[in-house]
Amino acid sequence: MNSKTILEKKQFSIVIDRLCYELIEKHGSFENTAIIGLQPRGTYLARRILKRLIDITQNQNLLYGELDISFYRDDFRRGKEQIVPNAMKINFTVENKKVVLIDDVLYTGRSIRSALDALVDFGRPEKVELMVLIDRRFSRHLPIQPDYTGITVDTRANDKVKVEWKENSKADIALIVSS
Repeated sequence: MNSKTILEKKQFSIVIDRLCYELIEKHGSFENTAIIGLQPRGTYLARRILKRLIDITQNQNLLYGELDISFYRDDFRRGKEQIVPNAMKINFTVENKKVVLIDDVLYTGRSIRSALDALVDFGRPEKVELMVLIDRRFSRHLPIQPDYTGITVDTRANDKVKVEWKENSKADIALIVSS
């Protein structure tokens, strides 16, 4: 297996800052905006975005949630592994709110489609935007594109993009792993 580093610690901070400033530019005071991380891996980025937004804006009242899409996936019944759901952490309605869904890697778009299905259980949002740390742009199965992108990478079909976070690993690093 070969791997190529595409993001390291310092680059993570720069990308997260840029994404936060893009959000501030578009959403201002966030009075009608909710930030929702997709479990499990999107929550690491979402929590960092939330923390940095609070630092920058001094707004402690940002709406934040974590969405579990396990039972909304189109491959839910196909897998041989048992699915262990994560706890849903959304204690507000998204009715008529702008929602920013956050995930680590956008690949085929199927997880985002599942997230959109799960999200409507919490109301009908005014608008849904997508933020991803890494966009694998040439691999979509569905017509889904991010509104906010950390970096874009071109990969082969058999490549994997692996994101490790210091919260659950040794360090912040993103790799393209080729087999």
